[in-house]
Amino acid sequence: MSVQFSLAGQVALVTGGATGLGLAIATAFGRAGATIALNDLTPDRAEAACATLRARGIACHPHAADVRDGAAVAAMVAAIARDLGRLDIAVANAGIYPNTPFLDLAEDEWRRVIDTNLTGTFHTCQAAARAMVRAGRGGRIIALSSGAANGAIWGWSHYCASKAGVVLLTKGMALELAPHDIRVNSILPGYIDVPEGGAHLAPAYKDRARGTAPLGRPGTPEDIANAALLLASPLAAYITGTTLVVDGGTSAGCAGLRPAGE
Repeated sequence: MSVQFSLAGQVALVTGGATGLGLAIATAFGRAGATIALNDLTPDRAEAACATLRARGIACHPHAADVRDGAAVAAMVAAIARDLGRLDIAVANAGIYPNTPFLDLAEDEWRRVIDTNLTGTFHTCQAAARAMVRAGRGGRIIALSSGAANGAIWGWSHYCASKAGVVLLTKGMALELAPHDIRVNSILPGYIDVPEGGAHLAPAYKDRARGTAPLGRPGTPEDIANAALLLASPLAAYITGTTLVVDGGTSAGCAGLRPAGE
């Protein structure tokens, strides 16, 4: 059976889109026909990523804004709706994940993680939802959470808290936006090999993380992009308020722990 769909004529905003998961998601949406409004923190990063997408035949428009700044995000979404004529899909992907033991965690780092990962998601989703409601065409919102929302990871108490917040924010938005035909879902990635994002992680940690998935391989940015594409597609027309775990089976249990003789 062949399943085909197109996002031609639609506009998709992807925050934190210059590298890693964001760039992979923007690429997948663009290859499906969407025009991409790509956000990142600085104009140089956003424009460089758009140049990469344009070289792949994808229409892309750069938008620099700090997702921690609600006014800047609102202005960005207003510019997208004005210049591109619509906003159909918003992916709140921008996030950071510094690693610091709880006893050493400084308040400014705590605030930076919460403000980026949770408050930034709120700013992005609220501005996008308001634009979608004004347009009256419905829409789709996808928030990037993490498997860390369901289980703590040593050194990431602030990150885990922020991503758990994204899950409940997703559910609350789904309830309130459903009457406007806006579907809201979140994706919970497991360990994903993202070289530029994981530079601060020890090689030994990454090697161990790569071996945890029962499917026998680490996740890739394209795995997460495909999940986002599914949630944005007509195939997910009756899915809202859910959390889609994409971790190769890691959260199912301990694949490496087997009874003796097995």
